[in-house]
Amino acid sequence: MLLNIDDRFILIIKQIKLNLAMNFPIYLDNNATTPCDPRVVDTMIPYFTQNFGNAASRNHSFGWVAEEAVDYAREQIAKLIGADPKEIIFTSGATEADNLAIKGVYEMYAAKGNHIITTTIEHKAVLDTCKHLEKQGAEVTYLEVDDKGMINLQDLEKAITPKTILVAIMYANNEIGTINPMKEISAIARKHGVLVMTDAVQAVGKIPVDVNKDGIDLLAFTAHKMYGPKGVGALYVRRKNPRVKVTAQIDGGGHERGMRSGTLNIPGIVGFGKACEICYNEMAADTARIIKLRDKLENGLLQIEESYLNGHPTNRLPHVANISFKHVEGEGLLMGINKHIALSSGSACTSASLEPSYVLKALGLGDDLAHSSLRFGLSRFSTEEEVDFTIKAVTDTVHKLREMSPLWEMYKEGIDLNSIEWAAH
Repeated sequence: MLLNIDDRFILIIKQIKLNLAMNFPIYLDNNATTPCDPRVVDTMIPYFTQNFGNAASRNHSFGWVAEEAVDYAREQIAKLIGADPKEIIFTSGATEADNLAIKGVYEMYAAKGNHIITTTIEHKAVLDTCKHLEKQGAEVTYLEVDDKGMINLQDLEKAITPKTILVAIMYANNEIGTINPMKEISAIARKHGVLVMTDAVQAVGKIPVDVNKDGIDLLAFTAHKMYGPKGVGALYVRRKNPRVKVTAQIDGGGHERGMRSGTLNIPGIVGFGKACEICYNEMAADTARIIKLRDKLENGLLQIEESYLNGHPTNRLPHVANISFKHVEGEGLLMGINKHIALSSGSACTSASLEPSYVLKALGLGDDLAHSSLRFGLSRFSTEEEVDFTIKAVTDTVHKLREMSPLWEMYKEGIDLNSIEWAAH
């Protein structure tokens, strides 16, 4: 039916309002990094231009002001995870914090043993560090996960040996959002006198994390995943019950109580502290709003035929949705929407070929579904208008790509595709 002039005018006005409500491209890759909160930026600016001192310069006021700012940020950061400020060691980010924790424990506790337990779906900062230590003589056990991304706690306990010195398991997965049972993991490790380290990059600032209630001994996190600046992170190192020690990986001055030498990034640390303060005060409200947006996004996208949610349906981060669209290449889907929406595929590009996500493969997904996944990451700045636009854009693009797919045509005709080998492009 043709629309009359008045109806068309109303539709045009609605579209204009929608465009004004959004900034294109829409950013839905908040697992990779988040925008810096303007309040964080405002807090940082004076420490670039006016309060630019070095916190290690203790002979004049510029250094005193910088040191005071660092001390205050330590308090803000520690409060968010239930730690003591003296347990916060500043780093350049979570990758360095992961390295410091795992390598530092391996070297410090070498007399006790050389065995580390981790999982197959850890971030590469943990997996590659463990692979490096294997070359140095470490024994590493990589626990498998189920189809929701959860480890079997019995498998964890069985893997512990008298030589085990560290259990390194992420708090929540960066691709699928599944949250691990850290209290139970820690209880098992402590029963055997083993330290627990967790990469909590995706969890801190998004869900309540308490190092004491969770029984965590070392925890890595970073500012840029929680609306703070890039280039600054932290490692929490427990000081009592038990007192944990790590061997420094960077030498040169003995900063950060001898665990991490180097001039502190004062503006970044100040911003990190402010970001943590905002998360502490606003996390509950942010989470409630983001869950509603995520659920709306998921409900809309799962209306698409042969679409599947990856990861745990309930025990997961509030801002993450990983969805596979059968018989649609993820990279092709991204290319179809990347003018308007920025997000990530479940596939990772290598120098030689396009490989399916090792996380999704560990869940038991075949290459076809692993290749056809998209990770949607929402934030405190995401809007309902953006979600509505994304649902329509992804739906339209999936349908368009399937119209050109011979596999989809065969599927619709009822041809058995199990015998057809999936070719990775």
